[in-house]
Amino acid sequence: MTTATAAPPLVRTASGRRGFGRLLRTETVVWLRDASSWFFGTLFPTVILVGVGMAIPGMRDPITDAPPDSPYYGITAVAAFLPTVLATAIGTLAVLSLPVTFAGFREKGVLRRLSTTPMRPQAMVTAHLTINVVTTIIGVALALVVGTVVFDVVAPAQLGVTLLAFVLGLLTMFSLGMLLAAVLPRASVANAVGSLIYFPLLFLAGLWTPGPIMPDLVREIGQYSPLGAVAQALTTGWFGEGFPLLQMVVMVVYTAVLLPLSIKIFRWT
Repeated sequence: MTTATAAPPLVRTASGRRGFGRLLRTETVVWLRDASSWFFGTLFPTVILVGVGMAIPGMRDPITDAPPDSPYYGITAVAAFLPTVLATAIGTLAVLSLPVTFAGFREKGVLRRLSTTPMRPQAMVTAHLTINVVTTIIGVALALVVGTVVFDVVAPAQLGVTLLAFVLGLLTMFSLGMLLAAVLPRASVANAVGSLIYFPLLFLAGLWTPGPIMPDLVREIGQYSPLGAVAQALTTGWFGEGFPLLQMVVMVVYTAVLLPLSIKIFRWT
C-alpha cells in the first residue's frame, strides 16, 4: 500500500513569506495560459444559462402548472434553473481543474523540488486554491449579472441562507477536489477520475432535470450528494421558505471528513 509522504520540515523565513505574493502572481499567469481552465471557471456557467434560456422554448415563460403554494409557481423556468447553474459553477474547477493541476505537479516533481527552497510546498497548494476559488466566485458573479440583466432573475428570498449555502458549497466541493488532488499520481488519471465523478454529480444536482421537473427519487438521492446538496440548499434560499437543514448538514459533514483526510494523505512526491 502506498503511504503519504510528508513534506520535509522547513523553517518559515521572511523571504518565504514575501515570496508567496510572487508565487501567486506567477502561478496565476501560468494558470491563465490554460484557456480551458479559465473558460470553465468564468464563462461556462453563463454559457449554460444563456444557452438554456435562449435555445429551449418556454424557459423564459412563467411556470403556471406548478401548485400555487410551490416556490416555483409564477417564476420563469430559467430562473428556477439558476441555482443549479451556480452549483455547477462551484463544482467545476474543484473537481475538474484542481486535481489535474496537482497531479501534474506530482508527476513532474514540482512539489518535491519546491521543498528545497525557502518557499514551503504548502504555499503552492494555497496559491492554487486561491486561484481556483477566486475564479469560481468570478464565474458565479458573471452568471448572476447575466441572469439578472438578460432574464430578469429576482433576488434571493432568503439572502442569508443563500450566502451560507454558497460558502458551504465552496468548502464542500473544494474539499472533494483536494481529496482527489491529494493522491492522484498523473494529470491524465486526474482528468479521467474527475470526469467520472463530475458528471454523475451534475445529474444529481439537477442539471438535466432542474427544479420542478426533477424526479422525486433523484431529488432524494441528490440531497445526500455533495453537489446535489449545494443545488438544493441554493434553491431553497432563492425561492423557498424555511432552512434546508439536511442539505446544510450534508455539506458540513462532507467538509469535516474530506478536508482533514486530504491534508493527512496528501502525497508530495
